[in-house]
Amino acid sequence: MHLLEPETFNLEPFIALNLELILPAWPAPANVRAAVTTRHGGVSLPPYDSLNLGDHVGDAPAAVAENRRRLVEALRLPAEPHWLAQVHGTCALDAAMLGVGCEADAAHTALPGVVCAVLTADCLPVLLCDRNGTQVAAVHAGWRGLLNGVIEQCIAAMGGEGELLAWLGPAIGPHAFEVGEEVRAAFVDDAPAAVHAFVPSPGGRWLADIYTLARQRLHRAGVDAIYGGEHCTFSEPERFYSYRRDGRTGRMASLIWLE
Repeated sequence: MHLLEPETFNLEPFIALNLELILPAWPAPANVRAAVTTRHGGVSLPPYDSLNLGDHVGDAPAAVAENRRRLVEALRLPAEPHWLAQVHGTCALDAAMLGVGCEADAAHTALPGVVCAVLTADCLPVLLCDRNGTQVAAVHAGWRGLLNGVIEQCIAAMGGEGELLAWLGPAIGPHAFEVGEEVRAAFVDDAPAAVHAFVPSPGGRWLADIYTLARQRLHRAGVDAIYGGEHCTFSEPERFYSYRRDGRTGRMASLIWLE
C-alpha cells in the first residue's frame, strides 16, 4: 500500500480489502479527510483491472458497484460519494444538492459527512479546503477545464472566504502530455505566463505541464498553498489508469469530505 500520513486512519480495512490508496500530504485541518485510489484492490477484469470506479467506461456494472462498495468500506466513508457526470466543463455545484448523474466537473460542500469526488485517468484532480476546516471541494481539471476556468469557478462557488489549500492529485506528467499548437496558443493568449508550461516536441507539437498550468491558475485565484503534483499516470502503469496510454481503461477517484 502507498499511504501518506496513515496515522489519521484505521488501517485494518485497507489491509483486509488489499486496497492501495494515496492519502494527500498537506497541512489540512484535522477534520478534513481526503484520499485518492489507485488501480489496485478491486474486482474488475482487464482492461479495467482492478479498482475501476467509473461506471461509464464499459466495465461490468456489478464490478463497479462492488469496487465502490469496497471504497466506502475501506475508508469508512460517512456516505456514498456524490459521483458526477463529468463533461470537461466548468460547472461547480454544491455536493449536498446533487442528484445522481448530475453534469458538473467540480463539487464543493460545507456540510460534514458529504463526500465530494471526481474520477480521472490522466486529467488532473484538484482537492481544496480552507484552513479553518469549514469547506472542501474536488475538481476535475483536464486542459479544457483548466483553460475555461473550472478551478476559478469552484473557488468562486465556495464563496471566496478564508485562505484555501490545494492538493494536486495524479495526472499525466509533463514528459508525456503532448498537445497541438492550438492548445498552447489558447493558454498563452489567455495568460502569457503559460508559455513556461510548454516545451517543444517533434512534429510541431508541444509537451504540456498540466501541474504548472494548474498552479498558475490557483495563484491567479489567490491560492498560494499548493501541494502534490508529483505523479505521472501515463508512465506509472502499475499504479494508475491512463486514457491516453491505454484508451479503454478504468478511472481512479479523488475524494474529500469533512468529519
